[in-house]
Amino acid sequence: MRAVITRFDAFRSAGAPDIDAAVAARVDRLRLLNDPARRCALIMEEAVMRGRVFDDEIIAGQLHHLLSMMDRPNVSLGVIPLGARREQEPTETFHIYDEHNVSIELVSALVSVTQPREIALYAKCFDDLARSAVYGRAARGLVTGAISALGQD
Repeated sequence: MRAVITRFDAFRSAGAPDIDAAVAARVDRLRLLNDPARRCALIMEEAVMRGRVFDDEIIAGQLHHLLSMMDRPNVSLGVIPLGARREQEPTETFHIYDEHNVSIELVSALVSVTQPREIALYAKCFDDLARSAVYGRAARGLVTGAISALGQD
């Protein structure tokens, strides 16, 4: 996590005053998943897991973390396999927090969407992407395959 925050801080020339505080804040947000009333549904592209933006050890650590999160009953991870038939092309990273807020990660900024019709479009996009994804054992196999490709089993 530290490597990701440091990398994007350097890319944006943001000069974050305290990387440790940023890492602590992100780790603190993970505690929300300890609340069984909260649900987290994630979809990611297999190509993202196989990208080599960071050192292999860092990528493997992130992928192992995904595997551990998949064991939580309130977490659903879908992976869109390379070559999958799809209804939706890859999009920018977005987070739907609830029916009132979508956060979009752009290269230059984090955008907050609050207009109901725009939120509905992101919900539709998520549903389209979800239909192209695999879940459960198949998703776990893609994650472990990406780890194996790094030679980090």
